[in-house]
Amino acid sequence: MSSVTWIRLAGGLRLAVAPETSVTGAVPVDTRVARDIPSWQVPEHLAARTLLRGLLAEYLGADAATIPIARQPGGRPYLPDRPHLGISLSHAGGQVAAAVGVGSGIGIDVQPPVPAPPALLRRCCTPPARAELAALAENERRLEFAWIWTVQEACVKATGAGLSGRPWTIPVRPGQREGEWRGVRWRSLRATSTVPLSVAYTGRSPC
Repeated sequence: MSSVTWIRLAGGLRLAVAPETSVTGAVPVDTRVARDIPSWQVPEHLAARTLLRGLLAEYLGADAATIPIARQPGGRPYLPDRPHLGISLSHAGGQVAAAVGVGSGIGIDVQPPVPAPPALLRRCCTPPARAELAALAENERRLEFAWIWTVQEACVKATGAGLSGRPWTIPVRPGQREGEWRGVRWRSLRATSTVPLSVAYTGRSPC
């Protein structure tokens, strides 16, 4: 997995991000895929789980690469045999990411830039943030919105709420690198990752 970017944060939090094609099949993966995942997302999903298993092996040792990974009713992944560890994974646009750390409140999200029409900006950004985004060139606007969205998604993953947590209501400023929302701390890995990538966590301080 030579194309993988491995990231260590204080507090024992480990992250990894990579292109999907660089990790598929690199370590043993689960062949059973959740039924609610569209077929076109299956390769990314398997690559994300592969990356997560590689991260577990790096975190706990080689034997940990094969420990069971289960899903809670809302879809949140967890380790039945390691309840003290939190895990999270993400995949979008050919990129995959994973996170492992002590504690269950961990969320990670990766998102390559995509078009951000006015209706989407109105839904996901505060008026001041929209004004800042409107002043940017189109490519910069797409990139900054992707960073904002990764924060919003990571936060609701950390709480386990998912979309029911209304991620689009979480206020994030363009260019903001870290912050807090309802007891969840978050950080955008702007200095480390070339693709928008953010992590969120509860009850600890890895920054």
